[in-house]
Amino acid sequence: MSQSKNNEISIRVLFFGSARDVVGTNTLELSLPAPALLTEASALLIQQFPELKKFGRSLLFAVNQEYANPETAINDMDEIAVFPPVSGGSDTVCDYRCPYDFFELTTEKIDVGEVARRIVLPECGATVTLDGYARKWTAGRETDYLVYEAYEAMALSELQKLGSEAHKRFEIAHVGIVHRTGRLAIGDTSVVIAVSAPHRRAAFEACEWLIKELKRTVPIWKKEVFQDGEVWVEGES
Repeated sequence: MSQSKNNEISIRVLFFGSARDVVGTNTLELSLPAPALLTEASALLIQQFPELKKFGRSLLFAVNQEYANPETAINDMDEIAVFPPVSGGSDTVCDYRCPYDFFELTTEKIDVGEVARRIVLPECGATVTLDGYARKWTAGRETDYLVYEAYEAMALSELQKLGSEAHKRFEIAHVGIVHRTGRLAIGDTSVVIAVSAPHRRAAFEACEWLIKELKRTVPIWKKEVFQDGEVWVEGES
């Protein structure tokens, strides 16, 4: 670990979603005495930004693009991300890799058919595709448009973990996930999950599991914008 002469470490802190709205910045540099744990860094942040207390124990932290717990060691030049729930965290570590799988973020419109065809191979008998898109009405309130924000590097890593875990849980051949970020008009596709398998039941089951876990663990947030206001849509930790 590199340390300054006064025995301090310097870390970069990123804020996302409603946590960023609370602190009023995307990023800042933070110095604290070494050695340090995440619990000490988080306490210092809450001291500087008391409004973070409103999140209670649901506030999530990642260190170098991995979900972290309070006892995680912090080193000089580490990157800490602070964000509200995407509905939870994951400590799953998978090592399965399929050369035909793909996991992507894009600001461009998504062609659902093109995504699905990328995983159709001769050994597969079925491809199941989930097309998630921006709806106009939520709980009786009319939405003008949506904004999706991602912690991109970590989101891609978490998507890859989900793909790896899906291969272990289900008898499938290939997985492709493409998620859009930025501003989406009503009706625009926000996410496509495509799963191919020798038999359709496994593809259906994997697709359902993937969208549930994506919403639970992948650091992507949705803001709904109405004519009379806006709100970040957050799950529970």
